[in-house]
Amino acid sequence: MHRFVVFHLPINEFANARRVVWNRHGVRQLRSGWADGPAYITQCPIPRGHSYVYNFTITGQRGTLWWHAHISWMRATLYGPIVILPKPGVRYPFAKPYKEVPIIFGEWFNADPEAVIRQALRTGAGPNLSDAYTINGRPGPLYNCSSKDTFKLKVKPGKTYLLRMINAALNDALFFSVANHSLTVVEADGVYVKPFDTNTVLITPGQTTNALLRTMDHLPNATFLMAAKPYATGPATFDNTTTAGILEYESPNTSTAVRNPPLLGPTLPSLKNTSAAMNFITRLRSLANAQFPANVPQIVDKRFFFTVGLGSRPCPKNHTCRGPKGAKFAASVNNVSFTLPSMAILQAHFSGQSHGVYTPDFPRNPNSPFDYTGATPNNTFVGGGTKVVVLPFNTSVELVMQGTSVLGAESHPLHLHGFNFFVVGRGFGNFHPRKDPSKYNLVDPVERNTATVPVGGWVAVRFRADNPGVWFMHCHLEVHTSWGLRMAWVVTDGSLPSQKLPPPPADLPKC
Repeated sequence: MHRFVVFHLPINEFANARRVVWNRHGVRQLRSGWADGPAYITQCPIPRGHSYVYNFTITGQRGTLWWHAHISWMRATLYGPIVILPKPGVRYPFAKPYKEVPIIFGEWFNADPEAVIRQALRTGAGPNLSDAYTINGRPGPLYNCSSKDTFKLKVKPGKTYLLRMINAALNDALFFSVANHSLTVVEADGVYVKPFDTNTVLITPGQTTNALLRTMDHLPNATFLMAAKPYATGPATFDNTTTAGILEYESPNTSTAVRNPPLLGPTLPSLKNTSAAMNFITRLRSLANAQFPANVPQIVDKRFFFTVGLGSRPCPKNHTCRGPKGAKFAASVNNVSFTLPSMAILQAHFSGQSHGVYTPDFPRNPNSPFDYTGATPNNTFVGGGTKVVVLPFNTSVELVMQGTSVLGAESHPLHLHGFNFFVVGRGFGNFHPRKDPSKYNLVDPVERNTATVPVGGWVAVRFRADNPGVWFMHCHLEVHTSWGLRMAWVVTDGSLPSQKLPPPPADLPKC
């Protein structure tokens, strides 16, 4: 168990913020669901001019996680790293690095991101693109007029650096590489993995990846570009630009050193290179040893099959919509486009007042099966509602998430609050319930909190519902979340006092 954490984030200085909430992405929040943060799921937003203290205990976790605003598109600028160090005396399962460096990828809009999504939701069309990607808040030298806004990492020759990478971008997965250097991946989503060398890292929104960078010997004055560009799927228009930083080798005598110009950027995969993306994803494996076991549920109590993808909603009367066929873009899970309630679901669940807030009838399977990755069906409309799945405490769950090609196949980074899960299988095309489970990896699958549903394919995960409360699951492409690709799991109390959710804090914000 790590130290008790008080996470105090006042919002007074954010003049444009009306109401906000904060999420510690990847922190399991064992019996502290009141501190999880997503708006209208576990709490109501914090009013402007007020503050709320998030109290929680980090148990059994270490590594790189992060925090961000969790309402509308405020996380475009409100985010940062959470670094959980090993307990005193406990070593990394790899050589201790000389230095550890957070590398946070983001997106920058030359506009108010809140206005961008408000316009998109009003018109029913896709939102305007961001104007740049960033590394540690800086776009880098490959954009016009931003050469001075470049992140520089100064390094010494012959040293090992641990890069703690976080993708905080709103809507794009990113390929990342450092020119003339290899990276050794050692952690994903705060869980150690079997180390492997790679020239390119793929990291989707919501995910974190730790990698060791070994600098070359005897290279004073040398500079290299490190760069990130999007991996995109689906028919949408993507910002195919590149953000870059500079890896700068320190000189023994900086006063007289003459810097060489940065080399050309590293060779990154093309925009829609799914082969490169899957090559990286499939190499991730848990350590699965005595010190760091992979406790994959071997017996499953409940199985779920969720379709995830785009769709449309009818245009309101007397409105003009610019979405598909004059409708509005929507996104859904099992054809349910999630509607946020006006009261937090956790508050309603705890008080036993769910009526009018949510219904416990989220479908375990699609109501109308179809060829999910085939031709687009004639009817692309999706339903709506605030529906949840209710799980008894300690239920072992297998969830298959199937991507659809409705209005275009895309990859989706699905994030589950309150739990880590094991990615036991994945594939392209339609999931086959009799053939595909025989290929599951139940020995050393990667353990994550955010998993990618491949474009035109599926992913299977397993987890144990041992954390009472209400837990949000959503696509971490912010536009898809805004369109309704989200749902919630309600985990009931167990029989023991240690298996029950405590009452809410006295200062929990009210709706």
